[in-house]
Amino acid sequence: MSRGLPLPHRRRVLAAGVIGGITCAAVAVGAAMAGQDGSGASDKASTKAASTISCPEVTGSLPEIPAQAKAEVDRNLALLRTQLDEANKRLASSVGQGGPNFVQNAILGPLKDKRRSTLDRIAISIGRHAGKPQGLDALAECSLGTGAGSGTGAGGSAPATAAPSAPGSGGEGGAQDGSGAGSGAGTGAGSGSAQSISCPDVASKIGAVPAAAQAEVDRNIALLQTQLDEANKRLASSVGQGGPNFVQNAILGPLKDKRASTIDRIRISISRQGATAPSGLDALAGCSLASG
Repeated sequence: MSRGLPLPHRRRVLAAGVIGGITCAAVAVGAAMAGQDGSGASDKASTKAASTISCPEVTGSLPEIPAQAKAEVDRNLALLRTQLDEANKRLASSVGQGGPNFVQNAILGPLKDKRRSTLDRIAISIGRHAGKPQGLDALAECSLGTGAGSGTGAGGSAPATAAPSAPGSGGEGGAQDGSGAGSGAGTGAGSGSAQSISCPDVASKIGAVPAAAQAEVDRNIALLQTQLDEANKRLASSVGQGGPNFVQNAILGPLKDKRASTIDRIRISISRQGATAPSGLDALAGCSLASG
């Protein structure tokens, strides 16, 4: 049809066609890019929503709490919440850090260790005045999920209430913290590198131990050494993992918490026999890196 038009008219028709084609192509490309951006934003939002730590409920699993233990139990329940909040903050601020096992090694693992120690203190507090609840350590492990969990009763479904044991039973024995990291001997085994973990000596600071408490004290002293050996193995196997604070957050921090719990059991086992428990043992919980 354009052949019958004068030359200027034909040129205008061809120009309009070219411009229209370019416009359509630009619109199509823009729509495709917008779709990709929207998809990426959706993926990021989905990842962020899924990256929340959830922990089993604790409050509903406790037996009736004696009035004398209420304040200490409440403090430790609040500590569970603080631990969870701090872990979720760390999770949010460390996106993209470390290798495929970073979250487990640097966040979930240490959180489990801290919760186990706190749960142990709750059980000990109740056990001083009533039957000590058993099985609370099963509530220590947390996981990634959608929506914030709870370590104090604000989320998750509660397991059956922990069954109490008879007051004064040997429940404070070392078996509850078998995966910890600490020291009775005061020095660490070689880590296979230039550094190893060194901890203050505990056995020499205890003093006289009542005969009735000796076996339990010995178990916990042995546990401190087992904890130290395991921490040094972890130190050797995690070289190069995580950021600059990995060792402190994933190894030394949990080590201190577990040593504090084990040392507390030593003190309790001595005082239970009517003897004066040594003071200042809690200052021996912290460990550090040493060369050689």
